[in-house]
Amino acid sequence: MMRGTVRALIPAVAAALALAGCSSSDGGTDTGVDPGGNAAGSPAAAATGAAPEKGATIGGKGSACELPVTFDLAVDWKPEAVEVEPGSEFAELGQQGSATMVCEIDAKPAGNIGYIRVWQGEGSGTAPRAALEDFLAGAPNAAEASYEETEAGLVPASEVTYTVRSELMDEDKPERAFAVATPDGPIVVHLGGLDSTEHEEMLPAYELARKTLKLG
Repeated sequence: MMRGTVRALIPAVAAALALAGCSSSDGGTDTGVDPGGNAAGSPAAAATGAAPEKGATIGGKGSACELPVTFDLAVDWKPEAVEVEPGSEFAELGQQGSATMVCEIDAKPAGNIGYIRVWQGEGSGTAPRAALEDFLAGAPNAAEASYEETEAGLVPASEVTYTVRSELMDEDKPERAFAVATPDGPIVVHLGGLDSTEHEEMLPAYELARKTLKLG
């Protein structure tokens, strides 16, 4: 299947698969949080160029997704809070390891096919690296995982890059995530993408989120 054809067909399919069994509340209020520190050492940092234009800030009270952290979104990315319904037919789509999806940030309005998804884990004392290892344990196709200690804003963080097998695109495509510890449990911020090209094009938005993260 040609990539252009897949780009035309995938948005509705991806949305249905991602949100089936979950209810979402729309929003997007900018809380006015200023950008945080510019952390170094991330694998994404070397792969991305100039930071994208800033859009909304999420995580704060009144924003589209109220979280234990705040961070900036690239312009035109659309955030929606996710509420997983336990026991529903597709509840497993909102669970990975012991983490539950709490926010989904759609890149389609900005011209890409993919999401930044925010997951909340269990245990206020869970270290970022442990949270990522648990998260990947829930992804059976994950391979070639490489972990790095870094920062998200000025907050200690761990980051992992890995690949997953995409049967739709017939390729091993890259994914990555970073995690931070919060008093409400670890937060995992994950970037996937339809394919390798989409993933690379969305890295600046992911890196903006990482660099501007603050504890709420």
